[in-house]
Amino acid sequence: MSRVRLLVGTRKGAFILTADGTRKRWKVSGPHFAGWEIFHVKGSPLNPDRLYASQCSGWFGQLIQRSNDGGKHWDVMRSDNAGDSWQEVSGNLPTDFGFPIDVHAHEPETIYVVPIKSDAEHYPLKGRLRVYRSRTGGHDWEPLTKGLPQRNCYVNVLREAMAVVSGAEPYLVVGAVVGG
Repeated sequence: MSRVRLLVGTRKGAFILTADGTRKRWKVSGPHFAGWEIFHVKGSPLNPDRLYASQCSGWFGQLIQRSNDGGKHWDVMRSDNAGDSWQEVSGNLPTDFGFPIDVHAHEPETIYVVPIKSDAEHYPLKGRLRVYRSRTGGHDWEPLTKGLPQRNCYVNVLREAMAVVSGAEPYLVVGAVVGG
């Protein structure tokens, strides 16, 4: 009997429902991108494990996320030609999910990201807040920990909560919220 999959976008995230052909018992995965309004989730007709999720942020506008394994992981991507083509740049990041990402003002190959546990659990891995920096456009990443809590840190670093401040000595600012 064939597998059935239902892809659902909601105001509270994306959900992936699967069942066998009888459709009597459904398995629910999600919410993916918890708290984000997901307008559309689509599977590729050529590769059923490739999913696309269309989401919107009042700050960043329309965003597209991609998964190559049926929603288990979502890619960190970059485009060098205004979105005509994309390449994955997850490299050696400890997870493939995080909200804030920013580019250095004077060094376009330098990128910062704050990885979090998952799209449903919005806190740093193992309770250690780390900003990861890539100086290779996302191919290699290194953790930055100086001045950041490295134990029992279960804060949420949201989408708009990181910025590279320009100037003679650029610096990085990260904001966080605690609790739910």
